[in-house]
Amino acid sequence: MVRPRKPRHIDCQISATYFKPKGIPMRVLEEIALDMEEVEAIRLADVEGMYHADAALKMGVSRPTFGNIIASAHKKIATALLEGKALRISTEMPTEE
Repeated sequence: MVRPRKPRHIDCQISATYFKPKGIPMRVLEEIALDMEEVEAIRLADVEGMYHADAALKMGVSRPTFGNIIASAHKKIATALLEGKALRISTEMPTEE
């Protein structure tokens, strides 16, 4: 049985939900989805410059979980940039299963 997912504390407010390569229509682009928890991790670590341990506390997750979240975000962003894919920010919070 999978452990229930802990709720994450997310303060991030975004104004845009899509980023894509210029000059390529959306209908022909592959899309990569970035979750709000990944956006918050990027904001805390990369924009605010917080240490992972402090950012993990702020999000209400363990340090290893924060590391997994930000690693996933970095991989998705790098893939979108290097492979010319659209990046969609999912504003829906993940639900517990």
